[in-house]
Amino acid sequence: MVTPQPSQAEQAHQDALSYVGNLESGHDVPLGPTGRPLRDIPEPTPVSSHGPARVIAMCNQKGGVGKTTSTINLGASLADYGRRVLLVDLDPQGALSAGLGVAHHDLDLTVHNLLVERKRSIDDVLMRTRIEGLDLLPSNIDLSAAEIQLVTEVAREQTLGRVLDPVLDRYDYVLIDCQPSLGLLTVNALACADSVIIPMECEFFSLRGLALLNDTIEKVHDRLNPKLSLEGIVVTMFDVRTLHAREVMSRVVEVFGDLVYHTVINRTVRFPETSVAGEPITTWAPNSGGAEAYRALAREVIHRCAR
Repeated sequence: MVTPQPSQAEQAHQDALSYVGNLESGHDVPLGPTGRPLRDIPEPTPVSSHGPARVIAMCNQKGGVGKTTSTINLGASLADYGRRVLLVDLDPQGALSAGLGVAHHDLDLTVHNLLVERKRSIDDVLMRTRIEGLDLLPSNIDLSAAEIQLVTEVAREQTLGRVLDPVLDRYDYVLIDCQPSLGLLTVNALACADSVIIPMECEFFSLRGLALLNDTIEKVHDRLNPKLSLEGIVVTMFDVRTLHAREVMSRVVEVFGDLVYHTVINRTVRFPETSVAGEPITTWAPNSGGAEAYRALAREVIHRCAR
């Protein structure tokens, strides 16, 4: 459904030239990197109470697209705007946990225990991060056994929803960092989520993968979770200097329209540095372009969700 056709390359090129031309000519309504007029999203209104949480699955079956980086930094930015946020590490690699400075290999209790031990309390596993208002359910390699252990369970696709339900009233957002596959763990995330945000690297292979992921979302919507919807697509690792990136951007906006966030995450060396530091870019380099981009994305998410 979203596979780009070679005949559209010329139109994409013209769109890209139009984008650059508008910026150079000082057009009254300058276009952003998505090729649409720039939007000024206002600062979010402070909240006096919290919950119930909007559960968002951060999902893409293709690895290396900035999914975990986006989960960490969107979560931290939402917390900076006074929202209470729970991050759920649902990837056995534990990259989300490591990216927040957690020595996840040494943990005795993780998401794995919550999924396979019915009597285990979520508060036994819940961790506070160094960011006020940002909590974490950590993960490590133990989680890789969960799909096998859950396969014989009744309503196995609803296990994560059962785990999260007791704490939804504490938070405004729950962001689930899904593993880069469409297995049982990811289906669990989709089955309990209100919506999906797809971080997408700006290159053609990522664009092609959107069709498969969109099909999975539709199947989960029809069979398991009728409230599930596509919240939006955030383009990551964007380099406006390359025609390839601009062509892909043009195509994804053509297919998905306003589902594509106006905020674009540019490629930068700062993000790998934050992974080593074990903290979000909003605290590691708060004045950087990457930090401002995720704050802008948080404003868009809050504006769309109206919470």
